[in-house]
Amino acid sequence: MNIYVGNLPYNTTEDELRQAFEAFGQVSSAKIIIDRETGRSKGFGFVEMPSSSEAGEAISRLNGSPMNGRPLRVNEAQPRPDNDRRPMRR
Repeated sequence: MNIYVGNLPYNTTEDELRQAFEAFGQVSSAKIIIDRETGRSKGFGFVEMPSSSEAGEAISRLNGSPMNGRPLRVNEAQPRPDNDRRPMRR
């Protein structure tokens, strides 16, 4: 299951994100989204967990829990709609 994690502190590392979710089961990947122009975190990321039951437990336990002073927003990631394509930058 792909999990959206929002309201991340900007200094959170992918290892810290992975560790928070590994408390609930196996983590396939943990990725923090980086702004291309600034090279800084955008404050959200995604975690992939192969077990839906473990992912569900992680979502219910971590949503609203604090990480470095900020309450996380955690839920199942939704695919981006086809009509939400952004124009290519040149």
